[in-house]
Amino acid sequence: MRTVVLTMKASVIEMFLVLLVTGVHSNKETSKKIKRPKFTVPQINCDVKAGKIINPEFIVKCPAGCQDPKFHVYGTDVYASYSSVCGAAVHSGVLDNSGGKILVRKVAGLSGYKGSYSNGVQSLSLPRWRESFIVLESKPKKGVTYPSALTYSSSKSPAAQAGETTKAYQRPPIPATTAQPVTLMQLLAVTVAVATPTILPRPSPSAASTTSIRRPEPVGHRSQEMDLWSTTTYTSSQNRPGADPGIQRQDPSGAAFEKPVRADVSLDCKIDLSFLIDGSTSIGKRRFRIQKQLLAGVAQALDIGPAGPLMGVVQYGDNPATHFNLKTHMNSRDLKIAIEKITQRGGLSNVGRAISFVTKNFFSKANGNRSSAPNVVVVMVDGWPTDKVEEASRLARESGINIFFITIEGAAENEKQYVVEPNFANKAVCRTNGFYSFHVQSWFGLHKTLQPLVKRVCDTDRLACSKTCLNSADIGFVIDGSSSVGTGNFRTVLQFVTNLTKEFEISDTDTRVGAVQYTYEQRLEFGFDQYSSKPDILNAIKRVGYWSGGTSTGAAINFALEQLFKKSKPNKRKLMILITDGRSYDDVRIPAMAAHLKGVITYAIGVAWAAQEELEVIATHPARDHSFFVDEFDNLYQYVPRIIQNICTEFNSQPRN
Repeated sequence: MRTVVLTMKASVIEMFLVLLVTGVHSNKETSKKIKRPKFTVPQINCDVKAGKIINPEFIVKCPAGCQDPKFHVYGTDVYASYSSVCGAAVHSGVLDNSGGKILVRKVAGLSGYKGSYSNGVQSLSLPRWRESFIVLESKPKKGVTYPSALTYSSSKSPAAQAGETTKAYQRPPIPATTAQPVTLMQLLAVTVAVATPTILPRPSPSAASTTSIRRPEPVGHRSQEMDLWSTTTYTSSQNRPGADPGIQRQDPSGAAFEKPVRADVSLDCKIDLSFLIDGSTSIGKRRFRIQKQLLAGVAQALDIGPAGPLMGVVQYGDNPATHFNLKTHMNSRDLKIAIEKITQRGGLSNVGRAISFVTKNFFSKANGNRSSAPNVVVVMVDGWPTDKVEEASRLARESGINIFFITIEGAAENEKQYVVEPNFANKAVCRTNGFYSFHVQSWFGLHKTLQPLVKRVCDTDRLACSKTCLNSADIGFVIDGSSSVGTGNFRTVLQFVTNLTKEFEISDTDTRVGAVQYTYEQRLEFGFDQYSSKPDILNAIKRVGYWSGGTSTGAAINFALEQLFKKSKPNKRKLMILITDGRSYDDVRIPAMAAHLKGVITYAIGVAWAAQEELEVIATHPARDHSFFVDEFDNLYQYVPRIIQNICTEFNSQPRN
């Protein structure tokens, strides 16, 4: 029996040695046949952004023509991943406009990117971004394998247009097990074990996860993202260390929930309200959800309805888009459901573009705007805008829109150099008295703005930018300086002009005032854009000197249309107030008709020898509301209240926007 066993062992050993030698020879033959595949450089288009490509390091070929300014680049030397890869290559000087191969390496996001002009490309500034990249010459590192096909964040990518083979991101397969040398004792142990087979356990699923390669997470817009949104699970009775209790917690099942935002206010409030919410990529999904919570709280507190406040929402990123307008939802319940369904759009933080969009498109009758309700816009900004807001906000104020700003987590001291427009909130809001601005240090504190915000937007007496009859006009006084007036009466006329002017709210965005004096000739005393405060206007009126001469009222009206009202703003009501003491030497009918056709509302005030039929021709229809006659200059002051009342009655009878 022992002889048989020894013979079997010898046979097994002989078989093993034969297999071992054969395997080595086979591996040598196979290694001779295997050839390393040739590396093919993938080609991309000029508009491909680095953030769309998942690979951390890669070589690509850029086409010619990427110097075009439509391919946006953000930063200098180190570029935000929102930039065109090839545009950045031209800006950095690695390529010229003829294209070529480059090496791209992903690096961490920065707290800000400074724009500059280099190699025919103007790069732009940008706030902190989640990921960056640098561009190098296409010299591959030794031992590094670069992909022949790039991996994109979505299966459909712009690179496909350039004929490149692309693939959607997939988890890499588990590496194959490498064969280890088999010892004689191990082989003998296996042979003996044949007689007593055992069931081997299944590989643990966790084993695969330890060998799989995770997609690298880009560095966040904010350096504190992981601190603010820890993945540690807390029960409903546990508070996250350092966080505001109840703001962000998790229930026992592990699902995150936030403390409901609500305002214990009951207000009689009638406004047309638009929320401009930040949907930029840098805000992140969780902050975006907190932002929606505030909107839902406002919707609940305002008690939305046709007889009260109405509310719509516009989201901005690269470009603004309306989620729903003022008449889409007529109660708080439906509005809150709609807010919950809003999804983040991503992109930059173009606030100025969004304010322009709202001014031109949102507050219209077709979208549910009511002439009897003030227009209010609440702008929410994470950090700071990526474009300028001053000019867009000025136009909004001139259109009667009350702008509020809520800024969350503004620029730190070392980040202020990247802010596109310093002090942007004060340049945007309706007034810089603090009433229209909220600054929140942390997203955890956003819920604290709910009650004061609701109270302020509903305080219609303090909504100073709402259009009224006293703050929305360009008023041109056309003053008769003929010899028949005389120096003393001319000063009385100027006092009448002063008394009218005092009734209006004067500024560069409210009512503006200009003046023309005429005899046979005409003289522009001051234009609409010369003075922007009431004291300056009143002083300018006092300084007007008496001219003396004939009375050519028709020519004066034409002069005022050309030199004064031609420079009036499109969204201003144009009011001409003409004061004369006699019959005109020239025809007034054609000039008066021209004024009416150009939308200039004309008031004609005649004194002493003025011809009443001429006053009625000059005045806007109906003449009884726009023409006045007094027998003496000293009685002019009595007509100030009536003229103001007629101006406001006419204004209030017209649609606001």
